[in-house]
Amino acid sequence: MSRLHLNYKIIFHFLGLLLLFNGGFMMIATLISLIYKDGVTLDLLLAGSVTLLIGTFVMIATRNHQKEMNKREGYIVVAFGWIVMSLTGTLPYLVTEAIPTFTEAFFETMSGYTTTGASILNDIEVLPEGVLFWRSTTHWIGGMGIIVLAIAILPLLGVGGMQLFAAEAPGPGGDKLHPRITDTAKRLWLIYFGYTAAETILLQIAGMSFFDAINHALSTLSTGGFSTKNASIAHWNDNPVIQYIIIVFMFLAGTNFVLSYFLFKGKVSKIIEDDEFKLYFRFIVVFTIIAAAVIYFRADVSKSSVAHPMVLGEWESSLRHGLFQVLAIITTTGFVSADYTMWTPFLTVFFFGLMFLGGSAGSTAGGIKVVRHLILIKNGFLEFKRALHPNAILPVRYNKKSISGDIVFNVLGFFILYMLSFIIGSLGFSMFQLDFESSIGLSASSLGNVGPALGDFGPVNNYAALPPLGKWWASFLMLLGRLELFTVLILLTPFFWRNR
Repeated sequence: MSRLHLNYKIIFHFLGLLLLFNGGFMMIATLISLIYKDGVTLDLLLAGSVTLLIGTFVMIATRNHQKEMNKREGYIVVAFGWIVMSLTGTLPYLVTEAIPTFTEAFFETMSGYTTTGASILNDIEVLPEGVLFWRSTTHWIGGMGIIVLAIAILPLLGVGGMQLFAAEAPGPGGDKLHPRITDTAKRLWLIYFGYTAAETILLQIAGMSFFDAINHALSTLSTGGFSTKNASIAHWNDNPVIQYIIIVFMFLAGTNFVLSYFLFKGKVSKIIEDDEFKLYFRFIVVFTIIAAAVIYFRADVSKSSVAHPMVLGEWESSLRHGLFQVLAIITTTGFVSADYTMWTPFLTVFFFGLMFLGGSAGSTAGGIKVVRHLILIKNGFLEFKRALHPNAILPVRYNKKSISGDIVFNVLGFFILYMLSFIIGSLGFSMFQLDFESSIGLSASSLGNVGPALGDFGPVNNYAALPPLGKWWASFLMLLGRLELFTVLILLTPFFWRNR
């Protein structure tokens, strides 16, 4: 078999474009640093300038590239794009010495871009404002996908972006708002930006400072979870309004952004009739009732940092914290309003299970995604009917349409690969002398891009104690989960690198 012929120039040209985006956002962080006079303005300026220079050099050197990009080149650009972004994204940490070692800086950056929200920082509140803003910005860039952002301006380069969009979102439910993928990207980013601005304003009105408000808005809409406070959202446990605002935007961020577009177009019926949205909403309601009831009747609130009682009484506190943590885990945002591992053993296992759920397809959430669970559940029930009626044709239906067998097999294959990745991930962490609870928690959290884990790496702890090799292993799992397995794993197959 002959070796694969690739259009390397367009690959590097696109990576150069991504570096320009990265450098541009670093300059915004530099401006924030200048405004707040935090003492690291020149350091951030240097980091941004180096990134911009590298990106400019690469784009100039590859300006005479062929304009067409095939599917394999799209996969390479997506996977290596995230790696290149993470490598250069370490510069603000390293130059300012906010994080002095490369391994820890890379972990923090990969956690940011993959919107995992896991951190190695022991004292977040001592960091300069410019660095904190950059940290939250990595979430925001990664949330909707730096690839989708770049697709919006690809027509300027004469390159179509459909291959990239397919590689970025390989799962089912890839509805398009407009026949041209670039216009789709622009509309999604407009909604994304609008939600971020709205949450920033509401949080500031509710009592946050502007700086805290914009950072938490960047983290919420990206379902990331980085906070400007060591206690995360528990810092504002005496202000229920702030937590309710974040609850609303976590819900929106975990919903398919196409449905938000339909909402603004007045097509409410499309939202109500959407099978995935209905299941997503039901999951949240049912799981919140379970969590709130256990917190109210059984939880030891004195150990869990839950402000108790609240203005409306214990039931309001229980309901709010239950809803907050259910949404934080399902949407993989990972914000913390309390240490749920201290409530009851039942809730510890309960929230661990929710790490495998994930938000909606087409959202910024990680995890397996609700639509895949829906297809698995429907196909499972149909298997009972097929056993009774072997000659009947019983297709899986989604939004009143029959789904092809190929999609069902794709979902089944994804689920098996996901669980295998979780098991292998857990085994990997166990090799670093971590206990069982910590190993499975780290694997589920990293692969699902959740953030808080279990055991020694629970909601009120961080990942600083993880050995250096463990941080690299976690970073790989974060990337694997964020790009939904296939995009990364396909690059590891010999077949991918051959013509046939």
